[in-house]
Amino acid sequence: QVQLVESGGGLVQPGGSLRLSCAASGSIFRINAMGWYRQAPGKQRELVAVITSGGSTNYADSVKGRFTISRDNAKKMVYLQMNSLKSEDTAVYYCHADIQTTTLITLGYWGQGTQVTVSS
Repeated sequence: QVQLVESGGGLVQPGGSLRLSCAASGSIFRINAMGWYRQAPGKQRELVAVITSGGSTNYADSVKGRFTISRDNAKKMVYLQMNSLKSEDTAVYYCHADIQTTTLITLGYWGQGTQVTVSS
């Protein structure tokens, strides 16, 4: 069994910063791509940023230059540093990872989500 657990969400003023963390645990053989998605009320879930096992990254246009994704393969963690936050960044942020388990099956896993609210 595999779990992804996010932390670091909260309330922040416009222009502020937050750092999200996501820890993977369980019967993991290898973690491939890891990423962050978000879903605002009344909107579809959207990709925010993704990072491959080799460290290549890709970002949504709306967060380029403000957000940075990183990972620590040894700790099985992925991070999202969010700077210059805007009200439109308010959403539930979800961690996602493509994980090959010890049974050598590769599946996509989701965390439970963490709320980020940007408001004065």
